[in-house]
Amino acid sequence: MDSEHIERLIGASDLPSLLAALAHATGDTGLAPDELWLDPSRALEPNGGWDDDQLARARQLAVSGLGRLTASAGGSHRGPDDALVPSLIDWLTGADLDDGYRRMLAEELAVTGDLRVPEPIDGGWAPKDGSGPEDGSGPEDGSGPEDGSGPAVAVIGAGMSGILAAHRLKQAGIDCVVLDKNDDVGGTWLENTYPGCRVDVFNHVYSYSGEQRPDWPEYHSSQPVLLDYFRDCARRWGIGDRLRFGSRVESLAWDDEARRWNLRVRKTTGGSAGDATETLSVSAVVSAVGQLNRPLIPDIEGMDDFAGPHFHSSAWRHDIEWSGLRVAVIGTGASALQFIPHLAQEADHVTVFQRTPPWLIPRPVYHEPLAEGLLRLFELVPGYAHWFRLRLFWCTHEGTVGALRRDPAWDGPLEQAVSARNDEARSLLTLYLEFQFGDRPDLLAKVLPQYPVGAKRVVLDNGIWASTLKRPNVELVSNGIAHIEPGGVRGSDGRLHRADVIVYGTGFRASEFLMPMRVAGRQGADLHDTWSGDARAYNGVCVPGFPNLFFLYGPNTNIVVNGSIIYFAECAAHYVVECLRLLADRGASAMDCRPDAYERYGALMDEHNSQMAWGISPVNSWYKSPSGRVAQNWPLPLVDYWRQTRRPDPADFELL
Repeated sequence: MDSEHIERLIGASDLPSLLAALAHATGDTGLAPDELWLDPSRALEPNGGWDDDQLARARQLAVSGLGRLTASAGGSHRGPDDALVPSLIDWLTGADLDDGYRRMLAEELAVTGDLRVPEPIDGGWAPKDGSGPEDGSGPEDGSGPEDGSGPAVAVIGAGMSGILAAHRLKQAGIDCVVLDKNDDVGGTWLENTYPGCRVDVFNHVYSYSGEQRPDWPEYHSSQPVLLDYFRDCARRWGIGDRLRFGSRVESLAWDDEARRWNLRVRKTTGGSAGDATETLSVSAVVSAVGQLNRPLIPDIEGMDDFAGPHFHSSAWRHDIEWSGLRVAVIGTGASALQFIPHLAQEADHVTVFQRTPPWLIPRPVYHEPLAEGLLRLFELVPGYAHWFRLRLFWCTHEGTVGALRRDPAWDGPLEQAVSARNDEARSLLTLYLEFQFGDRPDLLAKVLPQYPVGAKRVVLDNGIWASTLKRPNVELVSNGIAHIEPGGVRGSDGRLHRADVIVYGTGFRASEFLMPMRVAGRQGADLHDTWSGDARAYNGVCVPGFPNLFFLYGPNTNIVVNGSIIYFAECAAHYVVECLRLLADRGASAMDCRPDAYERYGALMDEHNSQMAWGISPVNSWYKSPSGRVAQNWPLPLVDYWRQTRRPDPADFELL
């Protein structure tokens, strides 16, 4: 490979992660020298904020390392040297890390393999009262009579969290069955097929640490690509025999005497088309139903009187030919901003009804493919994709979340900002909107938010939102809706906006955890009555009175501007396995979270959420339950969740 080609490849790289990868691959620590030690306060800047001299030195080292690596025949270079991983993590982050923090980052790096594989539980997990055969085996379809001959664990949901839970349980030697109402894995990435659907987190981070993919086609991949990824993971993990599709769980009931859960499952495909039900008896249940899976359609007067098709974006009508149609879109959240540009290109006219504008985060590569040079480097440099992912994770795992936390010294108006950093973010994002809409002051007045950055979900943008709203066939209406009538949507100003189709881009019922399932715990306690519309859980996983019921993506485990929800799913899945290990070690059948631990943890979440922009601002948001409490979001550093899910504290549980 000539020097000119090497220079072109390096130009497409992220230099800090490339040098770390080259040092690891060659075993040469001189490729990550102290003189290029990164400043963590400048992590979000290109190439870690190196100055011109440092950049020149970094390029020189990269050219040297890549040249030596590609010139070595038959892998004659010294590396990879796995002993260097801890010190290279320190170098790449530039931070003063403790052993736990470094271990968490090593797990995310996974350059030496999946470090989150659980140790097998001796003999599997089979409670003494008889949850199944000692070897954890059972019928391949996961079914079984109520005599305990079925699987030990039922996982509800075959989306991102559910298949991960099945994978980790299998690795630990625990038999399980995964129940899903759909006919395939994927969860939200199976159900949401609207045009423009894509992930708004960097795709290398939105992936399992132990199943990294170096050849993502885009920085933010589309729904079909993500669905294929989750299908491939399920296939590689060999969990197909544990998946039962077309199986909707209607209710869970805890049997106090047998110490088991009885699940009422309705078949949703085949057979008698929804009339067949069965009862499945298991020793533990993992709920992996997610937060964003039940559409929220606002209760607008006259909506059922509309004469044309009307549907939520999560149930997209692919049979509609949009050409020549007038379309009304209600909502301007994350999904709406993805599909509205596509509708605008096809429909005759699009009227967009906006209640509250989102803050837009500029992301020029939002729709861009990965650079060919970067993909080529992933092929050439062993482990580079892993180090690239780790740097993305490091730069975004806390990201700008510090700017969303209230500063007690801030004396500005809280309806605008919660700290000087938050106000600076507001100013920068306002400048972006002014740049995008400067030639349309009428639109700028409508799209400029009047609440702190981070109080609602922010939305990525590459300029497409402004170009869409400026189209002659698009109108943005922000003065409210009076009612819907057969011919269209009547605005609060009395004007009728005629429409042939209405699309609801109004999000999901995120705060209604586990609905519409009925869940009865000890002594028949109803979970939804226990919560009273305000869900909470110890470690986001457990609730007192409901033994051996574990949540993934449970209350207060959602992220806002930092990290990836897959990180939380991996931590919680590890915790569930460790809970079952505790039961096996203690010879217990079940574990029930103690109320004092539950209340203490809930108070901690409330205390810290009350100091975040999303907890301070009264702006409408899916982050909050009807009571106004923040039931969704995680307010602390991400490493804290990793630490508290390493293993259960026996003192916080009653063992049964």
